[in-house]
Amino acid sequence: MYGAYSTVLHAQHLDHPNDGLRAWQTSGCADCHGTFADGNREDDDFPVGANLRKSKLDADELRETIRCGRPGTGMPAFDEGAYAVRACYGRPLGAAPNNLQPNSQSLTPDEVDAVVAYLQAGILGHGGITKQECLLYYEGRETECEDVPIDGN
Repeated sequence: MYGAYSTVLHAQHLDHPNDGLRAWQTSGCADCHGTFADGNREDDDFPVGANLRKSKLDADELRETIRCGRPGTGMPAFDEGAYAVRACYGRPLGAAPNNLQPNSQSLTPDEVDAVVAYLQAGILGHGGITKQECLLYYEGRETECEDVPIDGN
């Protein structure tokens, strides 16, 4: 992982999940996981991502999954140094697995921690999509939320 540096960054971003939302929106996460991380992907050209609203991963597991991807599943690594510079899943440093989904995007350690904070603050274990969540995602543009299946407020 990122060691003490990660702990400091993670603590800083727990108060700023909106930074994670911005990273989510700009790094292609929704292409596979869907706008609201429910597995309803935005683009059929991408693999189907997990429904993170039902995920049981903790912060460290999320961080490693985002950084390192999941070989053989379609989940790419968002850390340019994954496997070669920073160890992943207990493997020795070296080449990335050959069955890792290619990725044109990367996230800094700071951005990875922000995405984790965003997922923990409003996605993991929060059930259905709320109107407030939709409005936050679309920055208050109510018309964008008209066709979204809203389960709560």
